[in-house]
Amino acid sequence: MRKTGILDHFGYLRWAIVKKNSTVVFYAFLIIFLSNCNPKDRKNQERNNSKADSYDTSELTIQRGMVLFNQHCASCHNFNENVIGPNLAGVTSQVSKEWLIDFIKNPKKSIESGDERAVELYSKYKSYMPSFEVIQGEDLEDLLGFIHKFSEAEKRNVNKRPGGILDPIPEKIPDSHLTLVIEELLTVPSSSETAPKARINKLAALKTEQGERLFIADLRGKLHEVVGSKVRTFLDLKVEIENFMDNPGWGTGLGSFDFHPEFEINGLLYTTHTEPSRIATADFELHDSIPSKLQWVLTEWKMKNPLDLKFSGKKREVLRVDMVTAAHGFQELTFNPLAKKGGPEYGLLYLGIGDGVSALRGYPFLCDNPGSVWGSVIRIDPSGSDSRNGKYGIPTDNPFVNEPGKLGEIWSYGFRNPHRISWDEAGSGNIFVTNIGQHSLEEVNLLKKGSNYGWPNREGTFLFDVNANTEIVYPLPEDDSEYTYPVIQFDHDEGNAVSGGFAYNGTEIPLLKNKYIFGDIPRGTLFYSELSEIREGKQAQIYKIGLEVNGRLTSLSEMEDEQRVDLRFGKDSSGELFIFTKSNGKVYRVVGCKNNSVSL
Repeated sequence: MRKTGILDHFGYLRWAIVKKNSTVVFYAFLIIFLSNCNPKDRKNQERNNSKADSYDTSELTIQRGMVLFNQHCASCHNFNENVIGPNLAGVTSQVSKEWLIDFIKNPKKSIESGDERAVELYSKYKSYMPSFEVIQGEDLEDLLGFIHKFSEAEKRNVNKRPGGILDPIPEKIPDSHLTLVIEELLTVPSSSETAPKARINKLAALKTEQGERLFIADLRGKLHEVVGSKVRTFLDLKVEIENFMDNPGWGTGLGSFDFHPEFEINGLLYTTHTEPSRIATADFELHDSIPSKLQWVLTEWKMKNPLDLKFSGKKREVLRVDMVTAAHGFQELTFNPLAKKGGPEYGLLYLGIGDGVSALRGYPFLCDNPGSVWGSVIRIDPSGSDSRNGKYGIPTDNPFVNEPGKLGEIWSYGFRNPHRISWDEAGSGNIFVTNIGQHSLEEVNLLKKGSNYGWPNREGTFLFDVNANTEIVYPLPEDDSEYTYPVIQFDHDEGNAVSGGFAYNGTEIPLLKNKYIFGDIPRGTLFYSELSEIREGKQAQIYKIGLEVNGRLTSLSEMEDEQRVDLRFGKDSSGELFIFTKSNGKVYRVVGCKNNSVSL
């Protein structure tokens, strides 16, 4: 059992935005800012604000609003200083939503009507902002939601750091000439009567002498085996584990699973799941002064007969960790598929552990720290017993073994949310780990022994500051040799959360050879990068991939009923790919790829 220390003081959230290369000038947008309003007018407006004013700050709303802001507003406005137009910091708490809408639609009319605030700032900037009546309906709500979230963040800013970057990668991801062809394989049965009906999260294959077995897990506790176009339940954690919980969402429940490489002989299977806070003493325990929302648990299951179609056997707990919040918990659990029997990697488990949102809840010292398990990828031997709890082993070639103040379990660290781990099985043997970012950058990293990937001091190839604004990033300092940076990254103009995929190593789709296939979780956008371009010290070019279903070009976002796609990837034992959508239980097999280039 380990308890963390606690700092005496924490700062929170302060930021500035500097936008470059915007193509549309949005003249003197929203002339209503704290620094430019007289105190009497400000107090009157605050009293007039309606409690009914509400702004949608959901994930996809903010992303769409950011795109609109970058297109129409950012060349004249930011949230830190007056530029061509005034500073937007705190604007949504100073005026009503109705006032904002009226001003956006016709700023000249607002000024000419004698509105005190508009007239005062017009006299300062000597310009009319163009009318933007074209921004209406959902677009207007998205824009206002974005402005609200970012303007409110300014209130929590205590660090006054200049030079914040709203659009870190202004270049757009190009479309490729490739289109994936997919066919629906099955729909996993609903695990709830309310949305989301299913919460499928991982699909993986088990290769046996009798043939391949394909498994898919639902976060609500069931591990299914795929049988043709249906599934049957192989293991139900809700039945087997008394304290199993899958609320309040945020990735809680049955998180991940993998079979031991000798499963046919030893019958060993490993899973991760969540239980209520402090239900038992954690092996990595938060200090009493730090709240614990829940616990993540790694469990070993031993089957009586590995050939059975349903689990029967015994279980044992391997590892238990406290978490500050329900988000960013245990992620990918996996054995190295390239490991050979007798080799140093054989039978060793990799587990990605998120920061539990500790960095933004006032506990950044829990991250970016090889003496702390949070925000790391660990590597352990489940058959060993030299850990402090005596339930697993610590490989002697792990980078921090026997180093004072550091954890021998850690392979690498400095992650916010190391969501998926996979290997380039047909080529370099590189290990890919995707790291979901805060609100600016999404990362694909090469997992290297002992490396520090920077969170919460870095996000992508940019500086992150927990005492500035947690929604944006800043330029790197000149001396910056401490961290390992992603080999692929995209910003939130393109997507919200990277969905880790695979380096294609199948044989049925030649056009996917030598490509790393991945995507965006919420929007379901599909991407690839060439494996030949993936190397440390640079970022590989990303390309978008099209999608074809039943002979029709489409996209996952068009196909899904829900606003959020929840894209995931899986593969079979031959390296062929699956795409599935978590919330509705749809599983698709990738059956082809077309090159639509006119040159061919």
